[in-house]
Amino acid sequence: MQPTVQQNAGINKNLLILHFTVFIWGFTGILGKLIHISAIDLVWYRVLIAFSTLFLYFKFNKTVFKVDRKTLVQLALTGALVGGHWILFFGSIKASTVSVSLVCLSSITLFTAIFEPIFYKKKTSKLEIAAGLLIITGIVLVFKFETHYTKGIIMGLLSAVCASLFSIINSKHVKKLEAPIIAFYELVGAFCWISIFMLATGGFNNFTLPGNSDLGYLLILGTVCTSLAYVAGVSVMREFSAFKVALITNLEPVYGIIMSFLFFGEMKLMTTGFWIGAMIILSTVFLFPFAQTQIGKYRSR
Repeated sequence: MQPTVQQNAGINKNLLILHFTVFIWGFTGILGKLIHISAIDLVWYRVLIAFSTLFLYFKFNKTVFKVDRKTLVQLALTGALVGGHWILFFGSIKASTVSVSLVCLSSITLFTAIFEPIFYKKKTSKLEIAAGLLIITGIVLVFKFETHYTKGIIMGLLSAVCASLFSIINSKHVKKLEAPIIAFYELVGAFCWISIFMLATGGFNNFTLPGNSDLGYLLILGTVCTSLAYVAGVSVMREFSAFKVALITNLEPVYGIIMSFLFFGEMKLMTTGFWIGAMIILSTVFLFPFAQTQIGKYRSR
């Protein structure tokens, strides 16, 4: 049965929303560079604004978001990984460039290929191993030619490890809970863990109050780039398959790197070796779903 004109219009609208959402996620790196406070203070403000916005969203829509104690503890613990991911990501940006950080973040595919079989006790895919080896090649090239960004690269890779782990954990939670509810409690958990860390290390003694420009950027980061983008990204999944959403989400580093050129002129800062490594990583991430689908079709014949 062919889709109606109205259905096609709905699909096109949701496709536009998804692309815009991924574009917004790519913009977080730009905001991280523009905000002058430390990475930890930045993430503390971000999660505070984000979960407060989600709380107001739930109240406005009269959404029931209570969970049992066991689930609450699990989500709060996962929040530690979420907070760690963002602190390391923004720390990487401040220690290197937006482009370097986003390329390192693309290694999530590699770490997921390693960790997911361990979590689910399943056989590792040969295709995932091949993709992982290509990504390692790209990362080695980036390291080789951008040694002055070593700290930023290491933080970017550790950020990808955290993102991979909480994504795998959330793939279980999402079968039982709505994604915005998962996000809310993980953000609350991230806020609590970051606050505890700051108390233990004396971070609040040097706590930075944002200036007017930083406050504006933080509000955009916490509301538009975190809460709103998350809710929008979940809403379009009613229309599209997980494969299509994942495929378009792979454009996040591409959007982010293009914006870093426009805002900061980072193209002039990068060597040829960086771009060769970056293209290997981004090409692998982008083409991996295509290869996976083609192999699946071949086996089903």
